Amino acid sequence: MSGKAVLENVRRYRAIASLYRQTAAFRPPQRFSLLEQAKEWERLALAELESYFSTPRGSKYLCEQ
Repeated sequence: MSGKAVLENVRRYRAIASLYRQTAAFRPPQRFSLLEQAKEWERLALAELESYFSTPRGSKYLCEQ
């Protein structure tokens, strides 16, 4: 997967997490569940970045910056 595709996925995952956090602010009864879901989307974003940068291609991207 290209670096741009990875960054787009990360952006999407974090946007979804943000929506869950915003919803949690307006729905106190479901707050715990919504925040757990936001946490899971943030975990997915981090995992996507970690998997990309742990590959030789991702490491090369770091060196080029």
